[in-house]
Amino acid sequence: MLICITNRKLCRDDFLNRIDQIAKGKPHAIMLREKDSSTPEYKSLVKKIIEICVKNQVSLIINQNIEIAVEMNCSYIHLSMPDLRKYKKKIKLFSQTGASVHSVSEAREAQELGATYLIAGHIFPTACKEGVPPRGLSFLREVCDAVEIPVLAIGGITKDNVKAVTRTGAKGICVMSEAMTCLKPVELAGSFRF
Repeated sequence: MLICITNRKLCRDDFLNRIDQIAKGKPHAIMLREKDSSTPEYKSLVKKIIEICVKNQVSLIINQNIEIAVEMNCSYIHLSMPDLRKYKKKIKLFSQTGASVHSVSEAREAQELGATYLIAGHIFPTACKEGVPPRGLSFLREVCDAVEIPVLAIGGITKDNVKAVTRTGAKGICVMSEAMTCLKPVELAGSFRF
């Protein structure tokens, strides 16, 4: 399972065209992150990217913006642990609810609160978390062993280390930098073999 996470600041070409190209490659989902967007900007992006995702039959995951997700009738939401705790009653509105976790205890808590999948990280060194030590494969294995819901890994994952990641029990990966900068976005999903 591959989730491509957006970050338009990393994208050197036309952002919406890149999203369309990624979607043509059929990842499991595209997560619209864009944390620095204002509410109107984010909502505008959701409208455009929903069209791309529907056209390509790829799921769209809304990151953090639960009110926009409800308003736009989106089925998938991804939340931080503080927001998962805050909105635990609202997550029933979604068919899939993900949570970002950084410890085994957070993973267990997220599962108890109703998360349907987890993103654990960061696993390897990554420019997105410069100066922050990676948690590593042993951490990922501990998270996978601690919960019954699918765990996806994030952080510094490449074609060269994806097999090591999946050997921990992770059901998939998330990529952001690679998704936003690779030369052939249509081929991205196919280049990660699980």
